[in-house]
Amino acid sequence: MKHGSRRGPPPPRGPRRKYGGHTTPPPPPARRGARARRPPSPPRPAPPRAPDSVSALKPTNDGWEADVEVLEVERVPDTTSVMATYRVSLDKEGDLVAYERTRRYTRGQIDRRG
Repeated sequence: MKHGSRRGPPPPRGPRRKYGGHTTPPPPPARRGARARRPPSPPRPAPPRAPDSVSALKPTNDGWEADVEVLEVERVPDTTSVMATYRVSLDKEGDLVAYERTRRYTRGQIDRRG
């Protein structure tokens, strides 16, 4: 017997793989232009988060303006968590009218502004 020769029948093979390694065919491609015919949806605002703290509050003619600190990404250790400052506008009843993120930072960061 030669070195490297086999005895008996070859080992059984699994099912023949078609379609790039899968046994099922890929889904049919989407029709051209089907997506383009839909009107674009407006961007969704980020869901409101509970403020961690309020760092500024002042009355305005239309209600209130406040700077609130919000936890955006919680990490371990806590000093590496990502915080953000949002400027929010409230009407006279205290309902949210508008908001914008003005700053993003890690919780352990020292404020060097000012």
